[in-house]
Amino acid sequence: DPMKSKTKSVGLVLAGALAGILVSVGLTALAQRSQRATLPLDELRQFSDVFGAIKANYVDAVEDKKLISEAISGMLSGLDPHSAFLDAKAFKEMQLNTSGQFGGIGIEIGVEDGFIKVISPIEDTPAERAGIRAADLIVKIGERPAKGISTTEAVELMRGKPGTSLTITVSRKGEPAPRVFTLERAVIKVQSVRSKMIEPGFAYTRITQFQEQTLPSLAKHLDQLASQGPLKGLVLDLRNDPGGLLQGALGVSAAFLPPKVLVTSTDGRNADARRRYNADPNDYARHGDDPIGQLPAVYKSVPMVVLVNAGSASASEIVAGALQDHKRATIIGTQTFGKGSVQTILPLSSTTAIKLTTARYYTPSGRSIQAKGITPDILVDEYADGDLSHLRVREADLKGHLGDANKPGSGGSTQGSSGSSTQTERKSGEDSAAAERGKSLTAEQINERLRNRKPVVFGSPEDWQLQQAMNHLKGRPVAKPASTQTAAARSDRIVD
Repeated sequence: DPMKSKTKSVGLVLAGALAGILVSVGLTALAQRSQRATLPLDELRQFSDVFGAIKANYVDAVEDKKLISEAISGMLSGLDPHSAFLDAKAFKEMQLNTSGQFGGIGIEIGVEDGFIKVISPIEDTPAERAGIRAADLIVKIGERPAKGISTTEAVELMRGKPGTSLTITVSRKGEPAPRVFTLERAVIKVQSVRSKMIEPGFAYTRITQFQEQTLPSLAKHLDQLASQGPLKGLVLDLRNDPGGLLQGALGVSAAFLPPKVLVTSTDGRNADARRRYNADPNDYARHGDDPIGQLPAVYKSVPMVVLVNAGSASASEIVAGALQDHKRATIIGTQTFGKGSVQTILPLSSTTAIKLTTARYYTPSGRSIQAKGITPDILVDEYADGDLSHLRVREADLKGHLGDANKPGSGGSTQGSSGSSTQTERKSGEDSAAAERGKSLTAEQINERLRNRKPVVFGSPEDWQLQQAMNHLKGRPVAKPASTQTAAARSDRIVD
């Protein structure tokens, strides 16, 4: 999973909601163009020859449908890491992910030492009502032993039609015998927004992904926070948020920006790929509703920090870039993922589609994010003892990734079939500083540090980056990176 640390396999799956990068920034269903491209006859004859050779000589019989589907998949996957053929299963999965609801039992799961572990039950779901707890280890799903299976397999086994039953067996620490739960699946709504008051006057809001319900949910949370007393500061947490719907990114940005200002622009080969998107209900609101239209005025001016890391991608980077360019918020954390391309969903039928990269997007000042990411205003490591974020895979590490276009309208260039990343892309900005600090550690020291580290619980009292965000909002010094030598070289980025 390119969005996670190479060293930790615990992820947010929500019993089937999300696994991996949610690469769609723009999710717009468009009719295929009536104008057909001229087909290259010689190449099509070659394709026909290969097709015939496989049908006649392959060791096993192969269905025509499989060969054609695989050919289409290869044609798209060879373009860049985010273009893809969506068969019936993948198309449905994408629709479920972006709608934010599915049929399941309602648990967040991960993998730990080969076991499927419950990270937490989701509030008001069959799993929570039945008494399933965080840290329970799932031993069996139905009659299928769960040890050694992937989270994706576990998700597929637990997801199902609302109203159907599922039996799972769990092992709980301190209890000698496993517990068996028989649950009735229900419609599970993923809560993409969470919030709390850290202390009087200081609010914390986390967005885990950008879905259809993210904007109305954010509006509800912000109203509740404002009702608890005068606000002195707000932290918007976009760490490990892999993105989602463009409209969500526009709306979240608009909640904090002046009306009508530019949020992002896109540039591509075709006219409909060249657009400007503003903090305007005409761009972010669906079905005529404006969920953030009546937000308290304080959200246009309250001091604000946005937390980002290497797992913040696509829609997250649009929000961070817009708030940074308009000087509305201070960006704190580490270099973001660098996914600055827009994918458009082009239906082929009622059940299949292609997801095609059609444009690059830019911040309001015209900065390209592709293969670079957002550089924080203040670099803060994920842990007090240093940062290993340079070990995480980013966009520039993906085979066949798009290159950066120098400016809107330039057309840019791609990496070509080799997909090799360049040092200027992979090690740009603050990411190069993280890499330099990491070089001072041996492999043994890195492994030892990883073994002794617990995963960050975002929003907890132990959350180091959040502690520094609070320091900044209160006008206190923000901790320098672990390597003082690197910090001194970039003292302009550090608040003392």
